[in-house]
Amino acid sequence: MKKVIVVLTTKVATFNNYINGEWQESVNKKSFYSVNPANNEDIVGSFQASNEQDVQLAIEAAQKAFPSWSQIAPSKRASILNQAASILEQNVQALAEELTREEGKHVDDAKNEVIRSAQTLRYYAVEGQSFTGETFPNDDSNMKVSTEREPLGVVSVITPWNFPLSIPARKIAPALITGNTVVFKPSSDTPLIALRLVEALDKAGIPKGVINFVTGKASDVGDLLVTHPAVRAVTFTGSTAAGEDIHKKAGFTTRTQMELGGKNPLIVMDDADINLAATLVVNGGFSLTGQACTGTSRVIVLRDVKDEFVQKLVEKTSALKIGHGFEPGVKIGPLANEKQLKNVLKYVEYGKQDGATLEYGGVHLTSGEYQKGFYVKPAIFTNVNPNSRIAKEEIFGPVVAVIEVDTYEEAIAIANDVEYGLSASIVTNNLRIANQFTKDIQAGTVKVNRTTTGNLMNAPFGGLKKSSTSTFRESGRVGLEFFTQLKTVYMGY
Repeated sequence: MKKVIVVLTTKVATFNNYINGEWQESVNKKSFYSVNPANNEDIVGSFQASNEQDVQLAIEAAQKAFPSWSQIAPSKRASILNQAASILEQNVQALAEELTREEGKHVDDAKNEVIRSAQTLRYYAVEGQSFTGETFPNDDSNMKVSTEREPLGVVSVITPWNFPLSIPARKIAPALITGNTVVFKPSSDTPLIALRLVEALDKAGIPKGVINFVTGKASDVGDLLVTHPAVRAVTFTGSTAAGEDIHKKAGFTTRTQMELGGKNPLIVMDDADINLAATLVVNGGFSLTGQACTGTSRVIVLRDVKDEFVQKLVEKTSALKIGHGFEPGVKIGPLANEKQLKNVLKYVEYGKQDGATLEYGGVHLTSGEYQKGFYVKPAIFTNVNPNSRIAKEEIFGPVVAVIEVDTYEEAIAIANDVEYGLSASIVTNNLRIANQFTKDIQAGTVKVNRTTTGNLMNAPFGGLKKSSTSTFRESGRVGLEFFTQLKTVYMGY
């Protein structure tokens, strides 16, 4: 009897680019897979591996749509943002599950991100309608002098995978409400949830060409998104190296907004609440599996409380549950991809080679439920040399370096002695020290008795030094400034 081999296959959904109001395949008909980091055998979907021809079509569509979109009443633009927000809110559970499956964060965190993204759309729908110029007093009673804010034109939006819905929302919403048109390229690790944002705008009735969506490798599509003469602005969140490359390639009259890397310190003073300090480091260093640009990666602790602090930190860290994002109680999910896993394990080895003491973790988890995912036990190093690689370089994973110091002045000197300046915090009950810290620290976001992570949507966000181009801030009302240009008008009559 002839043996029959049955092959079971699961159909993988295919998702297209969105150009000029139409969902369409890439010109070259090539595609790539997005994979679940908790189970690398689970394919989330197939997406377009676009090239510069696709980008060209998207930019042309945005350029063509700009004149009419820029003249549409702000209230109508706001109505579209509000409708898109409603669509996100009506589908929170489904979107959160897709986000977790694609990126790895816990489903509760994913729900919060979907809700925050909808709130961001609504926030800019309101703020954008009152963002205007000024009128200036002058000595000529027959003349009015004022400024007007105008949209720039085509804006390229390039976003990362760690907050794949909320970061695009805080860039795209202010771009659209001020009358710009957008070409959006998300990370290739999280294209599906990014597509859902564009889908919501499409369903909300946004005119064709106003928002365009292209997926693919940065090496295949990135340059034209930056160098095309019709692109008036580029807003990017990602690594410092990639940001520097974009900044160099952008045209002389092309604006850039870069939110880049961080090596964020948290200082623990000798009068600090040690339990609070340990909790803040666990939350800031290990939430999102350490994959936040504002994550706590260095803890600079006064020597007198170092042992007590480390004991409490290890105790709290060892209690964290590691697993997939749909499991109740999980606090540490998988890293986003294999590259991230290898990078974290590389830095764990660097820490050992540089003489630091691995107090806890730093182990690749490979058995049982972990064998198909990119899991690592969070690492805590002590006796860290302030000049070592784990104390100087961005790791973007759950690795915390504990550095001992004798004085506040020494702590500040070490905290500032890196090329980054994104976020920083101090734990103290001394009001004078807390106030002095806000002046001494070289960071764009400064906190006292709070985690280094997290920012309000209505407050400015951005870094100093190589954490940003230090030009235009994101978030809040000032987040609208990047997307507009001022024109001064002298009206005589």
